[in-house]
Amino acid sequence: MSGQLEGRRALVTGGASGIGRATAAAFIAAGATVVIADRDERVGDVAESLGAAGAVVFDAVDEQEVERAVREATDVLGGLDVLVTSHGILTQSPLAEMTTALWNETILVDLTSVFLLNRAVLPTMLAQGSGRIINVASQLGQKGGTSLAHYAAAKAGVIAMSKSLALEVSPSGILVNCVAPGPIDTPLVDGISDQWKIEKRAELPLRRFGVPEEVAPTAVLLASVPGGNLYTGQTLGPNSGDVML
Repeated sequence: MSGQLEGRRALVTGGASGIGRATAAAFIAAGATVVIADRDERVGDVAESLGAAGAVVFDAVDEQEVERAVREATDVLGGLDVLVTSHGILTQSPLAEMTTALWNETILVDLTSVFLLNRAVLPTMLAQGSGRIINVASQLGQKGGTSLAHYAAAKAGVIAMSKSLALEVSPSGILVNCVAPGPIDTPLVDGISDQWKIEKRAELPLRRFGVPEEVAPTAVLLASVPGGNLYTGQTLGPNSGDVML
């Protein structure tokens, strides 16, 4: 992937771990200049270890914090060509037992925050007449998941929002897409029961979960020129065969 993103300036959220960290690393290896953002204060150490241009600690569900994070990243980078939203939470509960608080928290973190970030980068991208927005969703947003209705609903919302935004801004040179991974071995899935994981692996044609480094190249493709030039409103699925479209 060396040189594939030469000259591209990117903000990657959720960059302290998991898919976000792997994506930031892949972007940097491909020649991009990257700022990583996370609520985890260790994001600065991660940025230094990866050779990122900078790091921002922020709360993705706070509108003012989002605006600040985008502003700081844009200042450090001298502009912004690519946004990758890779943060999120994952909890488990049957819908009949799910509290309203748990539902609301998941929608806020996994959907509303993505809206806030997408909106925050648009003025810069519209002014320059180009940009790439890559929202990390999930295959569960396409097919649902047992005891994961709140998470699936949020990720389905990310997919639908991304398609809608693509219709609005693609004529202005801003391409908006989703990456919808299947189960990936990351800290995000640590809270899911072992039984769910066993049953899920048995369902997958590949019979295994992925690792973050197997997802990141899809984001690199979508961010690249000319590789990503014809993708907009799309949902690409590195998902071990869990969803076949």
